[in-house]
Amino acid sequence: MAQGKRMKTASSAVDKDKAYKLAEAVALVKSNAKAKFDETIEIIMNLGIDVKQSDQQVRVMVSLPEGTGKTNTVLVFAKGPKLDEAKAAGADFVGGDEIVDQINGGQIDINKIDRCVATPDMMGVVGKLGKILGPKGLMPNPKLGTVTMDVAKAIKDAKGGSVEARAEKAGIVQAGVGKASFTEAALEKNVKAFVDAIMRAKPTGAKGNYVKKITLTSTMGPGVKLDPADIAA
Repeated sequence: MAQGKRMKTASSAVDKDKAYKLAEAVALVKSNAKAKFDETIEIIMNLGIDVKQSDQQVRVMVSLPEGTGKTNTVLVFAKGPKLDEAKAAGADFVGGDEIVDQINGGQIDINKIDRCVATPDMMGVVGKLGKILGPKGLMPNPKLGTVTMDVAKAIKDAKGGSVEARAEKAGIVQAGVGKASFTEAALEKNVKAFVDAIMRAKPTGAKGNYVKKITLTSTMGPGVKLDPADIAA
């Protein structure tokens, strides 16, 4: 009942017909994030694309200048000097063929892994786990920066500085861009970086109005519609 009252009060403060400027929207979303935990601030973008078409896919890794507020668990496929580099960079799990056995044997719970990184020479090993990693969106991908020789940077980004943005059904892209405890300035920087990345990832097959709607919300709060022109300014 308390949650219902809180949501009703928060919703009454939002003009559903208004497209807010970024600074105003961020302040409103933060003020409505009153749960007992540090709510995640999420952005939802409705894109004018048909994800069923191969030339209208949107999938990018977005580096957020102020981080995500979450520390991800990272698994790295590497060998030789890169193995030591990955360990030094803070990877939670590192290895080669033995990782395959550990995942298949249940010693490593793949459900607790947030990101997988691999050096190019390890993709043959990674391929053995395709049926496990693929459905969970964990397969390393060079386009996302998770297949790379610069494992230290990839681990740093994966640990909390980047989010994957992928258009799902109806052309909707959704991701966390920070926490309610972030400053308004930090959230604004992250939102701008996210929107900019999606704009740059506009597929060649996209026609007409690419960004149809942008909404900012918190885990337990109502959505606040953003003015795309203000963010791009």
